[in-house]
Amino acid sequence: MLDDKSFKDIESYITDEDKRREEVINRSRIILKNSKSAIYSIHRKDFASAKKLLSESDKIIKELKKLIAKHPHLKMSMDNAMEEYCEAYCFYIFVTEKRVPTYLELSVDPFMYLGGLSDLTGELGRKSVLEAIAKNKSEVHDIRELVDEIHGLFSKLDLRNGELRKKSDSIKWNLQKIEEVLHDLVKKE
Repeated sequence: MLDDKSFKDIESYITDEDKRREEVINRSRIILKNSKSAIYSIHRKDFASAKKLLSESDKIIKELKKLIAKHPHLKMSMDNAMEEYCEAYCFYIFVTEKRVPTYLELSVDPFMYLGGLSDLTGELGRKSVLEAIAKNKSEVHDIRELVDEIHGLFSKLDLRNGELRKKSDSIKWNLQKIEEVLHDLVKKE
């Protein structure tokens, strides 16, 4: 009744996917670690190290995307790493170029991009504090403008309850924190 060859193909596919799963998980950990390290480097203004870490991650991502094209079920195994990469890359580009790359530039899906963008506001909050300590009011103002823009864009989205909805709620809190930092900085002038 069942076609033996077809069933053996399925068995082979599942066996291959299981082997590939470990590869995706292990390499995703590298992307995650590199992204976190890149963010740390950016805060320390070590842009060369951040760029190197992001470039290494970008290479791994391209390789994994080829693998995932053959085994789409494995995409979930790298989602957290991709969101962290998106956050780190957006942070790097904002700090070095004063812009935020699009989800198309990053080759990520819109939901992953939104997750990374909402997490970015937390790093921008941290950066605003560091810039305020250095009395860089214009830098804190630029950060505030970006987070306000992100908040405005998120408020237009009809997000259902879930992880992305929770993350979008944190944007408002981060904006408020940055506004307090800017207010305190202006008040001290």
